[in-house]
Amino acid sequence: MNPSAVLLAIGSAVLFGLATPVAKFLLETSDPWVLAGILYCGAGVGLFVVHVALRGIGSLAEARLTRHELPWLGAAVMCGGVLGPGLLLLGLARVGALAASLLLTLEGVLTALLAWFVFKENFDRRIALGMLSIVVGAIVLNWRWDTTIVDLVGPAAIVGACLAWALDNNLTRKVSLSDPVQIAMIKGLVAGPTSLGIGALLGSALPPFATVGLGAVTGFLGYGVSLVLFVLALRHLGTARTGAYFSIAPFVGAVVSLLLFGEAVTLQLVLAGALMAFGVWLHLSERHEHLHEHLEFAHEHRHAHDEHHDHTHDAPVEPGQVHSHWHVHAPLRHAHPHTPDSHHRHSH
Repeated sequence: MNPSAVLLAIGSAVLFGLATPVAKFLLETSDPWVLAGILYCGAGVGLFVVHVALRGIGSLAEARLTRHELPWLGAAVMCGGVLGPGLLLLGLARVGALAASLLLTLEGVLTALLAWFVFKENFDRRIALGMLSIVVGAIVLNWRWDTTIVDLVGPAAIVGACLAWALDNNLTRKVSLSDPVQIAMIKGLVAGPTSLGIGALLGSALPPFATVGLGAVTGFLGYGVSLVLFVLALRHLGTARTGAYFSIAPFVGAVVSLLLFGEAVTLQLVLAGALMAFGVWLHLSERHEHLHEHLEFAHEHRHAHDEHHDHTHDAPVEPGQVHSHWHVHAPLRHAHPHTPDSHHRHSH
């Protein structure tokens, strides 16, 4: 397991987890679609500033998005930048911040299911058991004997948001070797105005300036910077594993919700949280190692020379120097611990 990639995924989760209870607070003075637009505009504008500031720094050079990657990114933007946030904020208007934060753990489950059965990423019994534990925890969290259809609208909207983000995560993996700041910036600059436009069509007005300001900062950190870290983790961990580490986000949100809103800690919440925590632990403690073969292929991304990048250059490259260019991977057969990253998408 790549320790730095794990830290990137956890950092992404912490930032997103903090954003959920703050968004719940901001909903007191804003319409859900307008707030979604403010969050993503904050992410897009903030990352545009970062993007401009990073230009010309050779050591941070990343591969640019290519034309054939744009359809994947466009689909990811619509799923994760427009549909997901809108459904989340509609659900937050009906569900407590603590329960909503824990329910968002389902994003990791749905991300993994799509990665396994649609995008053919490998998994084993341990990972499957972890996902089952998370699902049972979500059911326990929302179970009520007197539940009505109306009661299910809020949780159903949040589950819909999880599904939209799960699609987003798998689609984003298709472009994860390209510049993560550029990816997250484009998502924010497209999704933000789109959500604001939907809010305007529904007759919603802009909230107070303080809400706009706090929402923009929250969006920059919780949606923009968080997505940059998530994309970087995708490169090294694969979609399902990154989603599993990202599953700690709801626990961060739940703790903050307890502090912000003074919500009661019930036995039901504790049991649900324990089941979800057990599922996440099974993922965190996974070890995957076997003899595998790399076929010859070529691509472009930011890298340093290692056993998977043993190519030559016209000009000398210092050991450990990070750079980006189009390169060819020679056939290789070896065994070592690994995850389904961009260089280990082999069958089992």
